Amino acid sequence: MFKKKLNQTTNNVRHLIAKINPKSPISEQYRTIRTNIQFSSIDKKIKTLLVTSSEPGAGKSMTAANLAIVYAQQGIKTLLIDGDMRKPTIHYTFRLGNLQGLSNALVDGLSFNRIAEASDIDNLDLISSGPVPPNPSELLASKQFERLLTEASDIYEMIIIDTPPLLAVTDAQILATKLDGVIIVARSGQTEINQLQESVEAINKVKGNMLGAVLNDVDKTDNTNYYYYG
Repeated sequence: MFKKKLNQTTNNVRHLIAKINPKSPISEQYRTIRTNIQFSSIDKKIKTLLVTSSEPGAGKSMTAANLAIVYAQQGIKTLLIDGDMRKPTIHYTFRLGNLQGLSNALVDGLSFNRIAEASDIDNLDLISSGPVPPNPSELLASKQFERLLTEASDIYEMIIIDTPPLLAVTDAQILATKLDGVIIVARSGQTEINQLQESVEAINKVKGNMLGAVLNDVDKTDNTNYYYYG
């Protein structure tokens, strides 16, 4: 169904701690986030998740990638989509080609099977951004995207979409109306509280389901129950 799995080494992946060292305290924190998401909604199962941030550099793409890995490690068939068609990173992280991806599907109508790729992690498939288009927000708001999401939802138990920062462009707000839940990644010492408040308000304004925030780059060296992102 999908392209052949790519050979990867720990030297060729960026920040995939949940794959490289699944027993580390950081990986355990990702599993905790996964559990919190799974129990965050009583009435409706969270099957599609948007991961964003207030500003660039908060670690949203790293968080999305590692969350996707811990879902897959639990035996949940998972799809990670690079919905950041402005500054995509997932193809670098997982060493994918990026000549065909999400933008091709939305512009040219490529089928889901043409753009999805199997990772070298069991239960985890990937869709890269594809070539950067001139109108990402319009593409994400299109019927083509809804078709793709419906098609993927018939196959996968969990779909995670990485998007551009909330306060920079409207892409994340557009997707928040289509997905089951939203988490915002904030970086300790960088993300300002007013930025986080504005981001939450932006999601609430479009009636998105705000699940919570992930605080990244926390230094708790005096307590091994916490973790530090370098």
